[in-house]
Amino acid sequence: MMPVPQHRLSSSPRPLGGAGRRALRALLEARGTLGFLLLMLVFRSAWADWVTVPTGSMNPTILEGDRVLVDKHVYGLRVPFSLVHLTRGTDPARGDIIVFDSPADGTSLVKRVIAVPGDVVGLENERLIVNGTPARYSVGDPAAARSLLSTTQVQDPTILKEWVLGVRHDIQLLPYRAAPDTYGPVRVPAGMYFVLGDNRDNSADSRYIGLVPRGNIVGRATHVLVSFNPEQHHWPRTGRLLKSLY
Repeated sequence: MMPVPQHRLSSSPRPLGGAGRRALRALLEARGTLGFLLLMLVFRSAWADWVTVPTGSMNPTILEGDRVLVDKHVYGLRVPFSLVHLTRGTDPARGDIIVFDSPADGTSLVKRVIAVPGDVVGLENERLIVNGTPARYSVGDPAAARSLLSTTQVQDPTILKEWVLGVRHDIQLLPYRAAPDTYGPVRVPAGMYFVLGDNRDNSADSRYIGLVPRGNIVGRATHVLVSFNPEQHHWPRTGRLLKSLY
């Protein structure tokens, strides 16, 4: 019988070469960073996140270039990276500004909840009516108009304060832009929500995309974290840092 070479009998692992040792050391050193990044992704997916608003559909409340903080757990804690809820949370209320996946094409949108399940909602010549109660209107904050982009200001926007069933906020009308000023009335079924943009004449909302299912709602927008003006080379806007949306 021929002798078996000694190197075949050894069960000890071969020592790492220089490159292998450097790679292992780098991996060990990166564990903390990788763990932090993973926890940050989980946090942003299930607890809180921020979104960039590229359009003026929520003028004058939200401006183009705002980075908006979104509370994702208020409507129920979710499995990270999904819309599967682990807890029920609270239900969206009238006046909440929500981030949701459009039932029309899945696009992420930001709008205001106008009517909740069981409500009857409609529009008559731009006037909102909820559960038979017409909204009241008064002159809005003139400073809000001065914050709009110049491309919006040339459209002669009208800022009004809208008040119905205890919910009060500014809206914007564009008198020279065609948009549906009459809608419904419709009763909102269980598990669905009627949403509108505060910019009533330039918003792809429930008048176009239909009612929003509860399961499509990602979270509640609460504050403007920071804002960058697209007409000023994305220079930060003053006065909007951590601005509340309510």
